[in-house]
Amino acid sequence: MTFVIIKAIHLFAAFIYGGFLIVDNLFLVHIRQSYTEEEYKQIRESFMKYVRKVVPPSLLVAVITGLYLITQVFGPIDKEGMSSFQMMLSFKAFLGIWLGLRGGLQVYGGIQPFYFKSHLLPFIFVVTIIFISQFMYL
Repeated sequence: MTFVIIKAIHLFAAFIYGGFLIVDNLFLVHIRQSYTEEEYKQIRESFMKYVRKVVPPSLLVAVITGLYLITQVFGPIDKEGMSSFQMMLSFKAFLGIWLGLRGGLQVYGGIQPFYFKSHLLPFIFVVTIIFISQFMYL
């Protein structure tokens, strides 16, 4: 029962983070074209005021619960090496941990990324994690 509850929390937190990235990369980008730069900055800041309260904690919850879930489903590594499930889960975990470290250091540590300043790479990572999630059980 604990596994199911933590998985539900994980999915909810991941939906919040992924939903923000979808809105930011697919919708807010186009708002810039419809408004002046000053209006766009006001709209984006209004949006980000609420995002900053909800998204960073939910990202950290998604990473922490994801790490717990991995310990429950990874299983032992055979003599032949990792199974395709374990390899995909490991890659998915790497992407999730990278997102968590980047987000946590940026928001809570005040460290701004040197190169990855947009949310495009995290968006690509989240989409990749979603696709891996759908294929790793095959």
